[in-house]
Amino acid sequence: MGVRERYPVKARFLLFLGIVVAVLGTLMSGILMFTVHRMATDSLTNTVTAAATEVAALIPRGQVQTPIPDGVVHYIQVINSQHRVVAATKELLGRPPIASFVPSNVENESTSVVCGRVFPSGQCQLVVAVQAIDNGKLWTIYGAAPMIPFYVDPLLAMFMVSGIVLTVGLIIFSSYRIVVGCLEPVETIRANLHDHSPARLGHRIPVPSASHREAHDLANTVNHTLDQIQSMMEGQRQFTFDISHDLRSPITAMRAQVEDALLAPLEVDVSRMGHALLASLDRLQAIVSDLLMLAKLDAGIPTSREPVDLADLVTAECDRPHSGKDIVCEPGPAVVVNGDRLRLARLVNNLVDNAVRHSSSRVTLRVSRQPGDLSAGARLPGLAVLEVLDDGGGVPPVDRDSVFKRFIRLEEGRRRDPNGTGLGLPIARQIAECHDGTLTIEDSLQGARFVLRLPLAMETAPFRGVRERRGEPTHAE
Repeated sequence: MGVRERYPVKARFLLFLGIVVAVLGTLMSGILMFTVHRMATDSLTNTVTAAATEVAALIPRGQVQTPIPDGVVHYIQVINSQHRVVAATKELLGRPPIASFVPSNVENESTSVVCGRVFPSGQCQLVVAVQAIDNGKLWTIYGAAPMIPFYVDPLLAMFMVSGIVLTVGLIIFSSYRIVVGCLEPVETIRANLHDHSPARLGHRIPVPSASHREAHDLANTVNHTLDQIQSMMEGQRQFTFDISHDLRSPITAMRAQVEDALLAPLEVDVSRMGHALLASLDRLQAIVSDLLMLAKLDAGIPTSREPVDLADLVTAECDRPHSGKDIVCEPGPAVVVNGDRLRLARLVNNLVDNAVRHSSSRVTLRVSRQPGDLSAGARLPGLAVLEVLDDGGGVPPVDRDSVFKRFIRLEEGRRRDPNGTGLGLPIARQIAECHDGTLTIEDSLQGARFVLRLPLAMETAPFRGVRERRGEPTHAE
């Protein structure tokens, strides 16, 4: 398969490059030939002028011979004041004057091109006319030499043509090698990608040597993208497996209860079965709600942003009953962020529910401000900080990232809450990230310490008015 068939665009490029190089080479050769021709013509004119001037110098001394001795110039005529030829070289003996033009004065010479006349048919001669004075009479001396052809010399023309052909050929050949050499690794990458399929997720593109820098970088980028795709697909498979497992448990329980009721309807305690079914339905509803929330977060569906007082959300959460655990709130001053109130409330609720499940008796919620950067010369809003602390066993440092992965539940979590979905903390972190914030687990003296950081909003008039009526400060001093 030829390069034009494999790389039609590059073949056209090479053809275009060859044409451009040929045109430029021809143009440069033409300019060079013109320059050489001009210099050779000037040299010839000077030679003929010198020969005619030398003969003119002999006229006043009466030393002109007939025929005029041959020299470098073979065509010389001497015309007297009666316009008769009185002397000439042997090639022009018996011939009429070779030209009729004369110089404007004795000090100057005149040059013209004469074709035919006394010269052989089809030949043009460069004729130079000079004048001399003898006894007050003007004499005209003509010198002539064959015109130099435009190519100056056949060897020079052959050299020029050969140089153009050789240069064009070398440039096209070099360009071909460079283009094909660069495209071969790219073609290999394309072929490997074409054969790639979901069944070959672990397959990677061979990386060319560093000498092919662009193809080398392209292969590394493609492999990095394939790594991400493989990770996403494996995560999707694991997600499907986990959600299927979590959905199967309550469905299986409800099916067994309904089948038992159908087998022995008279022995069924309707109230007891109803409560059991409701418990399974609650678990199903919780899973479906979490999945719906994750789907919205993954899709990046935009939500309305409004000023939300994080301290108010924490206070509302503290007022909710929490299975007999002691909830301590330290809301501090009003801390306003821009965000979706419902999602931020869900975030706080998930953190508190997780802390309640793992605490021994006490959960602490603390809201504060982190000052902004003052190096820019203007006061920046800073960060709102929410800390949720429990007095449980805590989270080992090695597991502090894994607990934010979907359906990941530590052994203690499974023991304390067998019906948990393992989606609460992943949802909380994703909500924080959607609000340009972070959610991490940091060191504490006892138990786990979840820290949420969100950008503070520039306070608006309505919030300032509410806080002033409450007697609260409008900003942290």
